[in-house]
Amino acid sequence: MEIALYIAMVVVSGVLITLVVLQARTAGMANRDTSSIYRTRRGLEKTMHQATIALAFVFLVLSLVTSLPIF
Repeated sequence: MEIALYIAMVVVSGVLITLVVLQARTAGMANRDTSSIYRTRRGLEKTMHQATIALAFVFLVLSLVTSLPIF
């Protein structure tokens, strides 16, 4: 059980890192368009943003569970 939790943490952290790097590459400041400072996320960018939040929450829960004294 303990090893499965650690493997899940490694997989989730790898996907989370990938999503963050992909979002940083397509960030709003990267296109240097000053007219679109405030814009909404749409399509794939919105899905990646929501997936990042969900995976961060899953990573938080996994890290709290693995830090319990029963393991």
